[in-house]
Amino acid sequence: MCLAVPGKIVKIEGDVADIDFGGVIRQANVAMVEASVGEWAVVHAGFAIEIMDEEEAQETLKLWNEVLDSDLVTFQ
Repeated sequence: MCLAVPGKIVKIEGDVADIDFGGVIRQANVAMVEASVGEWAVVHAGFAIEIMDEEEAQETLKLWNEVLDSDLVTFQ
C-alpha cells in the first residue's frame, strides 16, 4: 500500500524542497506543483503531488492519527 502524507514546505532550492513532517525534515521534488515556502504539500514517493491549504492539511493529519491510534491498523 502506498500513502501520501502532507508536510509543510520550509525551504525550496530549484525543484527540491525541504518539507517538515511533524518535526522530521525530508526532501521532495516539487517540479510537478507550484509550491512556495510555508505551503503544505502532499508528498508521495519523494514527489509533491498536490498543494493544500493548512486547514485541509491539519484535518488530513488528524484523520491519519485517528486511524493509527485505532485498532483498524495492524502491521505484519
